[in-house]
Amino acid sequence: MPAVTQMLYDMGLEDHLYGITFECPPQALEEKRPVVRCILEGKNYTSKEIDVFFSESKKEGEKLYYVDEEALAQIAPDVIFTQDMCDVCQIDTECTAAAVANLEKQPELISISPSGFNDVFENAITIAKALNKEEVAYTYLSKLNERIDYVVDQLRAARVLTKRVLLLEWIEPIYNCGHWIPHQIGYAGGVDMLSNPSGNSGVVSWDKIRQYNPEVIVIAPCGFNQQRTLKEIYLLLTKEGWTSIKAVREQKVFIADFDLFTQSSAATLVDGIELLAGLFHPEAVAIPSRLRRKYQKFYEY
Repeated sequence: MPAVTQMLYDMGLEDHLYGITFECPPQALEEKRPVVRCILEGKNYTSKEIDVFFSESKKEGEKLYYVDEEALAQIAPDVIFTQDMCDVCQIDTECTAAAVANLEKQPELISISPSGFNDVFENAITIAKALNKEEVAYTYLSKLNERIDYVVDQLRAARVLTKRVLLLEWIEPIYNCGHWIPHQIGYAGGVDMLSNPSGNSGVVSWDKIRQYNPEVIVIAPCGFNQQRTLKEIYLLLTKEGWTSIKAVREQKVFIADFDLFTQSSAATLVDGIELLAGLFHPEAVAIPSRLRRKYQKFYEY
């Protein structure tokens, strides 16, 4: 899991890490051995093609992820972190268990499957505890909570009004946001009434979005950086009534890198809160300089 890999690095526990996935953060890919692979690696499909591919594969019971069993055997892990939250984005516990069944030494499988924002913080403790480093997690989370409190205090001091927000996890078809992202939006002084807090994201109709008429739109498709999203932004621009939406008229449409939202590592989600607060309420919160490369305002309507 990229999120677990990121948290291990954030907590200074990367020396315990020997195997990663093909989608893990760049530093890990340079230093660690990919063990989990995907049949779509290196492919450049559109949002629609990816959605159809995953849907058809799921219907036919095909697995899109696989384990390099030779690499896994050489590592001989004591602990494997896996997940059961989304079989679209990552390999699940069932596939992992099948891959490790023939190992000489059976590792402990720990599922990291957060639903809401608080679950992600609990996951950090679970990860550190599995490595007998529980105290490291509490120090890590304490610093993150201080950053959240700072954002909330700034918004409270400025007496901001909650912004009506739409954050999209996919473009074609259009998916709302779910799980912890609505909670991030809430901390940042917004509300996404089309979201699904602590639950799965799902397809939302364009008519519903037009009726909702968001004040701010953030486009951050799962797995996409800004450049990848820009290649498909035309799919939204050609929607009937796009230019009449308040966020579009007032130039409050933003494209952001996915890893601040759909990658559930605690620190990156707090980065996401800091970014969103600055996008929603620039008069009250300044976006940290390190995050300015993680988004762009979209002007070409």
